[in-house]
Amino acid sequence: MYTPLDSMGKVSLMMDLIAQRQRALGSNVANVDTPGYIRQDINFGQYLSTMNSPLETKLSEKLGASAIATDQTEDPVNPANELLQMQENSILYSMATRRMSNIITEMKTVINVGK
Repeated sequence: MYTPLDSMGKVSLMMDLIAQRQRALGSNVANVDTPGYIRQDINFGQYLSTMNSPLETKLSEKLGASAIATDQTEDPVNPANELLQMQENSILYSMATRRMSNIITEMKTVINVGK
């Protein structure tokens, strides 16, 4: 059965993962000229695939399944690519905050109707 509190927890987890990825991408941009720097990224596809929403499943398919651990690659940091990924990440965060706002609005409506 659907409960807003379950959804709230899922959206909260999603927002945390998106924020963690944004920090990793920002670190890549900040260290673009640092010799020996290893590019980092957070890929949270496996967490989204465990959620039961069609949107979350579609996001999981798009992002791919992998561990939450920081992925480190020997690839050189491409600032333009990092900034593009940061923009995409920002859009995901915006979607998550809208969903959280909708959940809170639903809860307020239920409380007000129950009075």
